[in-house]
Amino acid sequence: NPLTAIEFSIPVEFKVSLMIYDLMGREVRTLINSNLKPGYHKVNWDASQQSSGIYFVKFHAGSHVETQKLMLVK
Repeated sequence: NPLTAIEFSIPVEFKVSLMIYDLMGREVRTLINSNLKPGYHKVNWDASQQSSGIYFVKFHAGSHVETQKLMLVK
C-alpha cells in the first residue's frame, strides 16, 4: 500500500512545512506549507507514483526541525 500517514502535534499555531525528499536530496513532494492550529494533525502521502527506496520527511515548525527516514517498499 503506497499510502502513508504522517502524524504530528504542535503546541501553538505555527507555520508548518512537511516535505518529502529522495535519497539524492531532491524534493519529491511538499505535503504542507501553511499555518496550522495547535493540536494533532495527520497528513497522507500517496507514494504510488514513486519508486521503492529510501525517502526522508522533513518537518519544520517554528524553530523546530526534524527529519525522519522512510523506506518505501512496493
